[in-house]
Amino acid sequence: MKALFKAFALVVLIVAIVVIAGLFRMATREISSRAQPGHVETVVARTLRHLAIPRSARDRTNPVARTPEVIAEGMAHFADHCAGCHANNGSGDTEIGRGLYPKPPDMRLNETQSLSDGELFYIIENGVRFTGMPAWSTGNEEGGHGTWHLVHFIRELPRLTPEQIEQMKKLNPRAPDEIREEQEQEKAPHSHSDTEKPHPSPHKHQD
Repeated sequence: MKALFKAFALVVLIVAIVVIAGLFRMATREISSRAQPGHVETVVARTLRHLAIPRSARDRTNPVARTPEVIAEGMAHFADHCAGCHANNGSGDTEIGRGLYPKPPDMRLNETQSLSDGELFYIIENGVRFTGMPAWSTGNEEGGHGTWHLVHFIRELPRLTPEQIEQMKKLNPRAPDEIREEQEQEKAPHSHSDTEKPHPSPHKHQD
């Protein structure tokens, strides 16, 4: 029993030292969000995130069957709600993503793909403190089903085709200026070449 207590105390001490070191590093650096988190800070943040997710949530399995329709719905949801920070391909390489601290992860890589379905669901629903990841939970069953669809699509990110990414671009939210420009183009008069030529008036023969 004493040996177990000592081992536990040692783990707590190591974690405390790492956390303090990470906080000290953050405190002595500039406040700019342009920098990349250091290795220690990244390890500490991921470890704390893992520990913060209840085991019951981590062990949950996706109750929604994986079908082409579910993948398509998840893709549309991702393109509309997530791509602004995470990019259509999940790389996180967007104007918003590059300005966040920490940067959005490349969701195609093992750091995300190795998470359980339950962990992905929990992160999407509850967000992550001190990051740019908000909580997307709607608090109802329909919203939860949509999140499980999204989890299925996240598993597809490493295998997305160029055709799928182009399709997602059409589903991305558009800025008001883009919508206004499109509306103005639709209202603009057709060019002279496109207008129908007037029919000549019939020639009347005099008797």
